[in-house]
Amino acid sequence: MTASYDEAVEQVTGPGQIFELTEAVVDGVAQRLFKNAPANLGAIFANARGKDETFLVYEDERWSFDDVMRHVDAFATALVETFGIKKGDRVGIAMRNLPEWIISFAAILSVGGVSVSLNAWWTEEELDYAIGDSGLSLLIADPERVERAHAPAANHHCAIVVVRSDTLEPLATGVQRFEEVITLGDAMPVVEVSPDDDATILYTSGTTGFPKGAVSTHRAVTQGLMAFWANTTVATARKGENLLGGSVSNPPSFILIVPLFHVTGCVPVMMSCFGMQLKLVMMHRWDPEQALRLIEVEKVTTFVGVPTQSWDMLESPNFAKYDTSSLASVGGGGAPAPAKLVERVEGGFKRGRPNIGYGMTETNAFGPSNTGDDYVEHPTSTGRARTTIMDVEIRDETGVPLPTGERGEIWMKGPNIIRGYWNRPEATAETIVDGWLASGDLGRIDDEGFLYIEDRAKDMVLRAGENVYSAEVESAIYDHPGIYEAAVFGVPHERLGEEVAVVIHRKAGSNLDADELRDFLHGKLAAFKIPSRIAFSDDRLPRNPSGKILKRDLRETFFTEG
Repeated sequence: MTASYDEAVEQVTGPGQIFELTEAVVDGVAQRLFKNAPANLGAIFANARGKDETFLVYEDERWSFDDVMRHVDAFATALVETFGIKKGDRVGIAMRNLPEWIISFAAILSVGGVSVSLNAWWTEEELDYAIGDSGLSLLIADPERVERAHAPAANHHCAIVVVRSDTLEPLATGVQRFEEVITLGDAMPVVEVSPDDDATILYTSGTTGFPKGAVSTHRAVTQGLMAFWANTTVATARKGENLLGGSVSNPPSFILIVPLFHVTGCVPVMMSCFGMQLKLVMMHRWDPEQALRLIEVEKVTTFVGVPTQSWDMLESPNFAKYDTSSLASVGGGGAPAPAKLVERVEGGFKRGRPNIGYGMTETNAFGPSNTGDDYVEHPTSTGRARTTIMDVEIRDETGVPLPTGERGEIWMKGPNIIRGYWNRPEATAETIVDGWLASGDLGRIDDEGFLYIEDRAKDMVLRAGENVYSAEVESAIYDHPGIYEAAVFGVPHERLGEEVAVVIHRKAGSNLDADELRDFLHGKLAAFKIPSRIAFSDDRLPRNPSGKILKRDLRETFFTEG
């Protein structure tokens, strides 16, 4: 027997249930919260101590929950006793997906430190900015990131711990090896951490060209996690089937195909596996063939990524050769998914159903989500606007809520929202108003309560789930002496969703070409931000009466197919 969505939510969040909701005022804002949420993230990690079941699968390594926690406890001791980390101190993590990323994250948070996630693709210049902006006391990095971050860290008097350092001989000044600073068997130091204490800083690209550090409290992350888990329970209550799949002989498991420094990889994927004690199959970097092989061998049940990655798997010439029948859920978020992809996922996997979520760094990835039958029936929607703990409104340019069906900016409120941006009071006040987050996205809510995202108010390119802000790229381009005008924007791409494009008007006498521009930008910008589509205009770029460049006209003139 199936239940309606509202009936299932009432059943799952009612009195006496694990996901019971309560009303409370947090920082002067009335909120719906999960009554039984852990007080801090350390409590979630602690529950995994002593468990012998497999937690992490990384290449030929298999780590049990207890293996991970023994290293977490030991490194937490080193943080406090060797490096003097105190509650509120910022500790950075700069590495690709490795077990040590997770160990570092759990250790930092367990002793009241603030985990600062640094993008592993950043250049030395970008790392220098973030290390200085966040005021890191310590940086934990893999060898490649140590090479890029050593000078910036030294400049900011920040010590470094390097993991998997076999390739680094000898070590640079101020760098210590992970395995030499820990002593397995050390007990977790006791530090009192409250729900209101800062937990994480995740950098999100800024329209000014500098990224902003989005700060979440322990409450924000634990409430977001509980909301993801409640969604799974609601889906089970509705249909009688576990959204995550699995069985007694093959419990639910996730594959990590997105970076841990992104909110999706960190919160709904990694932290969900830590909290629900599920197996997490880690990929060092994305490769569709390797993902298909791991799904078959490890009998993975849940695939969470950006739409590009689902598309990559389905496009693999060897797709049919792999057994993907263990998959129950295929999807994720980070970018809109074309309706065609929803159809292909639904028909391409034996059991795997499509899903999508609308979350942001600022919401700890949680927000309206769409899955299974609802998604097939509403393939262009991101799901029901109202969730267990979040409210969504569509507002006009003055912040006034709009009637059902009208298009405007999407605003969200819930206990999972960040407390603000690190040292950016103006940006915080602009984005968070009376507890409501202005998303910068444009959309509408239909009469069934489903949310549709139709455009972006912010001048941003969404390339395979990576935010690329035009202002940042334009700023780097304008450093070239041959540039007179430049306009950066997104153009549609079948696999990536969007790719970065630029139209340039050169200065008189300049012979700048596309290859020279890309070479110039190399090292100034991460590779994914460098335009892949470059056009040159002999005329000045078109502008409206207020002087703003008409990017839509340029897109149609230079990059319209046919």
